Amino acid sequence: MTTPARPANRHHKRPRGEGQWALGYREPLNKNEENKKNDDGLNVRQRIIDIYSKRGFDSIDPADLRGRMRWYGLYTQRKPGIDGGKTAILEPEELDDRYFMLRVRIDGGRLTVEQLRVIAEISNLYGRGTADVTDRQNIQLHWIEIEAVPDIWARLEAVGLSTTEACGDTPRVILGCPLAGIDTDEVIDGTAQIREIHDTYIGDPAYSNLPRKFKTAVSGCPAHCTVHEINDVAFVGVVNDKGERGFDLWVGGGLSTNPMLAKRLGVFVAPEQVSAVYGGVIGIFRDYGYRRLRHRARIKFLVNDWGVEKFREILETEYLGHALPDGPAPELPRGGRRDHVGVFPQKDGNFYVGFAPKVGRLDGDKLHLIADLAERHGSDRVHTTVEQKMVILDVAPDRVDSLVAELEANDLRVTPSTFRRQTMACTGIEFCKLAIVETKATASTLIDELEQRLPDFKHPLTINVNGCPNSCARIQVADIGLKGQLVVNDAGEQVEGFQIHLGGSLGVDAGFGRKVRGLKTTAEELPDYVERVLRNFDKQKDEDETFAQWVQRADEADLK
Repeated sequence: MTTPARPANRHHKRPRGEGQWALGYREPLNKNEENKKNDDGLNVRQRIIDIYSKRGFDSIDPADLRGRMRWYGLYTQRKPGIDGGKTAILEPEELDDRYFMLRVRIDGGRLTVEQLRVIAEISNLYGRGTADVTDRQNIQLHWIEIEAVPDIWARLEAVGLSTTEACGDTPRVILGCPLAGIDTDEVIDGTAQIREIHDTYIGDPAYSNLPRKFKTAVSGCPAHCTVHEINDVAFVGVVNDKGERGFDLWVGGGLSTNPMLAKRLGVFVAPEQVSAVYGGVIGIFRDYGYRRLRHRARIKFLVNDWGVEKFREILETEYLGHALPDGPAPELPRGGRRDHVGVFPQKDGNFYVGFAPKVGRLDGDKLHLIADLAERHGSDRVHTTVEQKMVILDVAPDRVDSLVAELEANDLRVTPSTFRRQTMACTGIEFCKLAIVETKATASTLIDELEQRLPDFKHPLTINVNGCPNSCARIQVADIGLKGQLVVNDAGEQVEGFQIHLGGSLGVDAGFGRKVRGLKTTAEELPDYVERVLRNFDKQKDEDETFAQWVQRADEADLK
């Protein structure tokens, strides 16, 4: 695909110091930009195949090891035994283990049983059985050695999967509703648009050097399950005043240390226009995005500085060559939880069955089991969700009860508690070099404790556990968001703990969680803290009041 011709730019007076290509500033302003200019990240694939996999870990160029290998979903994982206090102190080579995390991209969350089996086989052969479902619908493996990577790629690509641009400053996985095409209330099926975007842009060198990562969602889900409000670009299903089905365009969402909600451009995008409009948005990011400071290099900063009117003007005049019609905002999300756990009818008379692995943690054997259960019950499709859950599609009515029973018997809950259903956790210090605290086991223990202490708690409640400030687990938009940090316990010792964000939400009253001054907890005291706050909520809430609404009016004493 060719890069759009660059028009003369006599306007857009952003300082050259931001490193924006469209303003004629091409000289790299930091080490990351220098590495990308020296060699496209996509070119590392052949070196992995020809050199590194044959000569071993010590042969890997450092610029590839901590940079370009991400373009194929590979990060070195954290060396075991390094505590969180050293995360920001040690040099990268001191944190690096000789093993990799490998991220398999699953666009739209769509997997066949055959594809799921291949991931399971790779997990058991090369990843010590590890397999985590992420909140971006991917599956992550750990303990991968560089020698195994070419064979892993061959196995994945033989069934239509890949790790291309699963990480790096690239267009990463495209989120989609796992029920696309089958949901009885669906506004529009975005499957074809996801496929076209993937086939057009992923792996194209014209879009493989972006200022930072670029996150996408395309969905007509009535529950808004793809959290469009916090993606760099999102296409949300709508029906215009002519009765035509298409998409509403959102840009500039993202969390991390400077969270911002995406903004509507107010345009109606017809289904056949989605790929071109996506190309325009990602082109703006590539050409006008800030490249000087990494922490300001996301598209949300550009959108925030420009405003939606200017962004729309540049998109239409410089990248599309035509105006887009005005369009309606999406309907409010369908009531209840924005996930797909449970048993529900499909358009075709079959049923889908959504189930909850605990905090997304699975293993190779469990993936094989899920594939077996799906196949035995007549399904060839197992999809992932953005809540670290999974869905088996196309189950005949007379097979539903049997499938539910077998899933439940294997701790894959179809009717989970609120705590099992709505607690997420990032990778944490077990494998992540950015993490300060442990997350998966902490969140799992928290679920067990809360199920015992509050067995009758039925209200929707999201608890998101993050190992560092970067918000991979979306702490700012959770009812209870936990940001990992070291805290001092009652004995004066520095231990693992969390800063607490309360009352974040997406949807009707989208907003970031409330931070109460000094509100922290140790990991050990976390179950006590959450139990105490939830009991206060239960006693004080008005009828139909959500936890997030209660938090906004609650006394600080009741939140501590």
